[in-house]
Amino acid sequence: MLSKFHRSQKGFTLIELMIVVVIIGILAALAIPRFMRATTKSKQSEAKNILKQIYAMERAYRQEYDTYWGNGISASAANPTNFARIGVDIMSTARYTYSITATANTFTVTATSGILDDDATVDTWTINENGVLTCTSNDAVN
Repeated sequence: MLSKFHRSQKGFTLIELMIVVVIIGILAALAIPRFMRATTKSKQSEAKNILKQIYAMERAYRQEYDTYWGNGISASAANPTNFARIGVDIMSTARYTYSITATANTFTVTATSGILDDDATVDTWTINENGVLTCTSNDAVN
């Protein structure tokens, strides 16, 4: 016979809840850094795409004028039309600053950003007249 004061055993104990919280904490500790790296890598696609576009337009410019264009010229969200001469406009939401170093026979375009994530690491990409795209400082690995 059951007493009227006997309660049914429903719910979770404090230990069970603490174990769940610890498991969630471990999963978050593993997932958050991977998520941050993935978002940084997706932001790097801006630099890669614009550098490839500048490369193509520099090659076309050289075909027409027998020299590469833009020695010492840079463009960013603050001055997005500085590359209009070769047909490249930088987005007003650009995260990178692009600069060109050019001679008649060579050029290097550098994309630099320090605002991909919350650390102080600068992300830097370059492309040259041969189309070689290089990451000289990768913010996604930190």
